[in-house]
Amino acid sequence: MRGTRKSRWSVIAAMGAVGMLALSGCGLQPSTAAPPNIGPGSLQPVEGAEGQRIVITSKNYTEQLILSKIAVMTAEAAGFDTVDMANVPGSQQVRRLMLSGETDMFYEYTGSAWLTYMGHEQGIKDQHAQWQAVKDEDAKNGLTWGPPAPMNNTYAFAVNREFAQKYGITKLSDIKEKVPVNERNFCVETEFNSRQDGLDPMLQTYGIPRGAPDGVPENEVSIMDTGSIYAATGSGDCSFGEVFTTDGRIPALDLVVLEDDKHFFPNYNVAPVINTEFLEKYPELMDRFDQVDEKITNEMLMDLNRQVDVDGKDPGEVAKQWMISEGFISEG
Repeated sequence: MRGTRKSRWSVIAAMGAVGMLALSGCGLQPSTAAPPNIGPGSLQPVEGAEGQRIVITSKNYTEQLILSKIAVMTAEAAGFDTVDMANVPGSQQVRRLMLSGETDMFYEYTGSAWLTYMGHEQGIKDQHAQWQAVKDEDAKNGLTWGPPAPMNNTYAFAVNREFAQKYGITKLSDIKEKVPVNERNFCVETEFNSRQDGLDPMLQTYGIPRGAPDGVPENEVSIMDTGSIYAATGSGDCSFGEVFTTDGRIPALDLVVLEDDKHFFPNYNVAPVINTEFLEKYPELMDRFDQVDEKITNEMLMDLNRQVDVDGKDPGEVAKQWMISEGFISEG
């Protein structure tokens, strides 16, 4: 049986290579990879899936690569022959592949779709309402959004543990009440410094306006690249560092993420997005993703991201071991 599956993959890989030539002509260079060797687990085959091809794609950063490997193994366990077309540079390129029908499935974030693809100026504060709005709007584009995972990879501010304990802070509203003005040092990326959902509106929301005597001094805002922000926050050179809530460097540096208690930042819950025409042929597939997605939390992704970004492990192997640990699959 395993030999049959490998020979079948050879045919699928060749078909994928043809598609890759077309993508290369558009300047895209996503990587394709053979599916991992897995055994049976709690995920059951989908009726009619055997011998059917599904093309799975992703963006080109750690978390997306991990999620794409999880998607590949979920589809493989469901009985499909997968084409792993991960690592596509740029959100818009991935979106184009899905809208054109060249790919069948990927994991996307509600906030990215709502603000970037659909062009809305503000997010919806309630996570379920945000997902529902995206789901309804994308249905017109031939894409079906599955239920969102608990994780929410949004913007946040973090401090090192010593600073958090010194001032007794756990949430952003604590800054105004507990942190002296001369300790309100913020380190952010260039983009976040100028976004309409970025630094200045956030400081206004929390009553500590930039440049105000009782707010955040102008000279206490530092513009840095992402890696430098994490390093400076971890060392204490920066009091408040802009972070992403599932970044593996948060636990690695023992940073404390402050609660966005006024719900300023948009929601970025991840959900499986499947070509509607494809899903109508195999409706049980979404149930398989739902089984997996309910286990995808901020803590889980922070740990898996850390294993890749900090420990140097392979995204596919990290994803596989997590799938095995949850009982979804077994070692092949």
